[in-house]
Amino acid sequence: MMTALKRCLVLLVAVGAATAWWHEDAQAQTKLKMILDWKYQGQMAIYFLAADRGYFKEEGLEIAFDQGEGAGAAAPKVASGAYDIGFGSLDSVIALQAMRPAEAPVAVFQIYNRSPFVIAVRSESPIKTPKDLEGRTIGGPIFDGALKLFPTFAQIAGIDASKVTVTNMAPNLRAQMLMRSQMDGAFAFYTGIYMDTKLLGAKPDSELRFIRYEDHGMDLYSNTIMVSKTLAAQNPDAVKGFVRALNRGIKDVQADRAAGLTAVLKREALLNAAIERERLDLMYSFDMSAPEMKDVGLGEWVDARVERNIRIIVEANKLPRSPSLNEVIDRRFLPPTSERIKQF
Repeated sequence: MMTALKRCLVLLVAVGAATAWWHEDAQAQTKLKMILDWKYQGQMAIYFLAADRGYFKEEGLEIAFDQGEGAGAAAPKVASGAYDIGFGSLDSVIALQAMRPAEAPVAVFQIYNRSPFVIAVRSESPIKTPKDLEGRTIGGPIFDGALKLFPTFAQIAGIDASKVTVTNMAPNLRAQMLMRSQMDGAFAFYTGIYMDTKLLGAKPDSELRFIRYEDHGMDLYSNTIMVSKTLAAQNPDAVKGFVRALNRGIKDVQADRAAGLTAVLKREALLNAAIERERLDLMYSFDMSAPEMKDVGLGEWVDARVERNIRIIVEANKLPRSPSLNEVIDRRFLPPTSERIKQF
């Protein structure tokens, strides 16, 4: 009788210890919310594979990912406190630092180091130069990065923006409206419009022409990992851990694109696998392909280029102040140079 009672007590103690350990482990996970730049697509593989392989968990993090509404939409949402982390355009960080420095997020890891902003037109279009945009209708979703940058681009490229009609549409309608000639051109990310038109059966290499912002004096950095000022100040280890885990995810997807794509399809099963694989490949070959990467590594910035970006955004948009470089970017959270990717 006593033996059975002892066994029961030992079992209860063991169960209690296990429950306490599980609770403590669960409590140790810092929960963070992240907004992406767009809907779930192939390029999100770097986040999802890192999550599936437990890299965030190893850093004591539990990340809840939300789909985004465009490159320019992430920074305001992080500034509002709705999200801890965002992936969006560096120019939107600059703008918020100029206007609302107390709330503005800070960039901590530069993923898209090449400017992706374009205006796409049909190959038969008479639009061949930026000046040809005058008198035409160009459209894009309201939060599209190229659209938000258009006033800046117009000023630098010598376009009278008042002569360009800008129209908005739902993101899923942009490519078909362009291919049906329902507008003269589309504001877009190069890789995004390239793949979206291809998904419709078009041949973008022969059926589209691109006016690239970077060819006309706007070599802007594109999408960056940004974090709230609160998170950076109160939990810098969480930011370092997030960047470290993501850096591992980027390396893993580079080594095994199929595994990365599987992680995306696990979350959005109705995607076209072939299209998303090509979209993922384009991210590596285009979006993350700035020549400077071989010198500074992925995630890092070149000071002169950031300062040029700040000057362009502030002057073109007549912002109230010019934020310093250190207000816009924070290098404390970057991986060591030895751990940065320098070529793909």
